[in-house]
Amino acid sequence: MDESAIADLADQLGYPCALPEIRARMARIMQDEDQSILVAELADSKVVGWVHVFIARRLIVETFVEIGGLIVAEGQRGSGVGKVLLEAAEDWARDRGVSGMRVRSNVIRKEAHRFYKHLGYWRIKQQNVFYKRFD
Repeated sequence: MDESAIADLADQLGYPCALPEIRARMARIMQDEDQSILVAELADSKVVGWVHVFIARRLIVETFVEIGGLIVAEGQRGSGVGKVLLEAAEDWARDRGVSGMRVRSNVIRKEAHRFYKHLGYWRIKQQNVFYKRFD
């Protein structure tokens, strides 16, 4: 898998990651059967999108698959690549016996919200995300 292309696409969406970080994270993800990274490539093998999915098990709700990230190259947005990636992610979830999928989307990403709604997703809640870094 082309780690460099995946890092470049993450940067396009505002998530810059150094290549060594991407390589290490991808290695851990690919060893976990409850996670996957699916990529979209053109005929020349150029990566134009990717989606990261993982099974989320919670005590108080039914198990679901969550999208950890879905990114399509700037020049390919609106071409159907995102839909194909999302459908592949949904198939991955179904193959594992999971009956639902969730995605978190930043409030500023209005185009993404329209994309997900168009493909049958609906907003179930709004929330704040808190984080504490351990040094």
